[in-house]
Amino acid sequence: MKKDLVVKDNALINASYSLDLVEQRLILLAIVEARRTGKGINANDALSVHAASYMQNFNVERQPAYISLKKACEDLFLRQFSYQTVNENGNVQNHRARWVSEIIYIENEATVKLIFSPAVVPLVTELEKHFTSYELEQVSGLSSAYAVRLYEILIAWRSTGKVPMIELEEFRNRLGVGVNEYSKMVNFKTRVLDLAINQINEHTDITASYEQHKRGRVIIGFSFLFKQKPQEQLTDTTTKGKDTFCNLSDAQIKMYSSILSQLHSLSDLSTFPNYKAFEVWIANILRDPASVREETAKRIFKALRTETDFKDGNN
Repeated sequence: MKKDLVVKDNALINASYSLDLVEQRLILLAIVEARRTGKGINANDALSVHAASYMQNFNVERQPAYISLKKACEDLFLRQFSYQTVNENGNVQNHRARWVSEIIYIENEATVKLIFSPAVVPLVTELEKHFTSYELEQVSGLSSAYAVRLYEILIAWRSTGKVPMIELEEFRNRLGVGVNEYSKMVNFKTRVLDLAINQINEHTDITASYEQHKRGRVIIGFSFLFKQKPQEQLTDTTTKGKDTFCNLSDAQIKMYSSILSQLHSLSDLSTFPNYKAFEVWIANILRDPASVREETAKRIFKALRTETDFKDGNN
């Protein structure tokens, strides 16, 4: 089954920006949506992210999801990021840009529509060799915005498994830590760095560690080592509980989710404003049954077997 890939240019991975967890997730879902639909990303057409997708991918309840996405729309429009390039004369260019040029929240549909700014479009685009790509599910279990950012920074070095020392101020900027936040090193390590490392090691496909570098007694930066988890460990930590028979094509998922969304026997599961939203929610469950409570997944698949021609070898 095709995975949900997030693709970012390494210039963007190494950029400095401050986004909270919901804002990061919203951008990741928009990137995935562009790739999944084949619509692509440009500076003119809006990409849609429904609350159902946010709920499914990040295991968030309906009301908190609606509230979080609506607030994220307000904040994301004001967000900026900075990054560096080198011009034709070999000189470093310092850029500042906005993430989106327009963002819309549709009240009765719990849907966000956003248009990436012209500066972001070349950085968030099709998969090429100098891009870093990863499956959305790898960050779906991360509840710290710092963990998401650190994971992206690390896997940009996947070919070597080593990240050279990043000076402390630059590292704080890349993680989006404010100037006045966690200024004491003990707080920075406890609330930011160690928290991020622990979440990455528990929820993603890699295990990571860091080394602190000092000048005298003062920490001046950090370097990192990481490695891919063994396949059996990866299965336990990232796919535990998934139904082995759930190997549906995208076309099957689209067809079956449309059928199931209309069933009266499942209507009590819907808290969505329309059938289309409920259909999206069901489609995500068909892709990943472990993302919802086991009882809910069992009901969906029981209805799938009862109401359609889908057959499997499980009872």
